[in-house]
Amino acid sequence: MHRLSIPLNLLPIGCAARVKQIKAKGNTRRRMLDLGLVAGTEVEAVLRSPSGDPTAYYIRGAIIALRSEEASNILVETTGELR
Repeated sequence: MHRLSIPLNLLPIGCAARVKQIKAKGNTRRRMLDLGLVAGTEVEAVLRSPSGDPTAYYIRGAIIALRSEEASNILVETTGELR
């Protein structure tokens, strides 16, 4: 099984991955951690706005919208092939 690490903002809609690392600093990092984005958390990209930003993600039973700038600081690890 091939694993690929990518920034969360590049995760295709309908695909799931696990959080590997949070690269954000300061208040942004604290917000990500408060949302439950810690290593090992499963995240699924569920909906992208018509303009392309933000994207809604399913995280720990909730739908959370993140801007691309924020999501780019979250590395996730996929399994298998991306769509």
